[in-house]
Amino acid sequence: MEIIRVKDYETMSKKASEIVADRVKTLENPILGLATGSTPEGMYRYLIEKYQAGEVSFKSAKSFNLDEYVGLSADDKNSYNYYMFDKFFNHVDILKENVNLPNGTATDLKQACLDYDQKIKDAGGIDIQVLGIGVNGHIGFNEPGTPFTMRTHVVDLTESTRQANSIYFSSLDEVPTQAFTMGIGTIMESKEIILLAYGESKANAIAQMLKGEVTEDLPASILKNHPNVTVIADEKALSQIGRAHV
Repeated sequence: MEIIRVKDYETMSKKASEIVADRVKTLENPILGLATGSTPEGMYRYLIEKYQAGEVSFKSAKSFNLDEYVGLSADDKNSYNYYMFDKFFNHVDILKENVNLPNGTATDLKQACLDYDQKIKDAGGIDIQVLGIGVNGHIGFNEPGTPFTMRTHVVDLTESTRQANSIYFSSLDEVPTQAFTMGIGTIMESKEIILLAYGESKANAIAQMLKGEVTEDLPASILKNHPNVTVIADEKALSQIGRAHV
């Protein structure tokens, strides 16, 4: 696991965009695993800039998102589908048919999960997966206690996760109680993973991930068992880690 210590959010975002853009340029048909939320927004902004400058094209890329809320349609402004098109896809040349997210309005949730995992497998697996980390150490929506072997599944969101995500909704009551998420087993099959973290609120989770044992009580800790992980984190997120660990 490589840890890149950066000064702030912008530097983290720029570095992440450079890594992703490099993979898109060097791989023939890159398969991207993408995340939502405030953490990767800056990365998407820099990737758009690179596309507009003619530095990178996403025409040959396919994307698979980590998660989606159960019950929200693709055009719902709070859905992750809407977020991805608003923050990224509408501004680059990725083909719409190559964009994949879990179907938030699926009627058969179990089958939708199986279908999503199969789609990833049929595409050849994810080349580079972008992750954030929750204050409780979750990755995707894999909350503490999620088995490391879990595939794409539907999860009941914890109160802390719903509270953290309520900033995007009018009220906590509007935040869905369930979500689709790639399972940890699915995530760990990615050929490369980059985890982004910034701010003091993530410091404890990062410290536990880097210094603690590998345990299902801290889902992100499993990343220590992956052969190709890069953590890009700012000074605040690494504030509980001595420089000797970085």
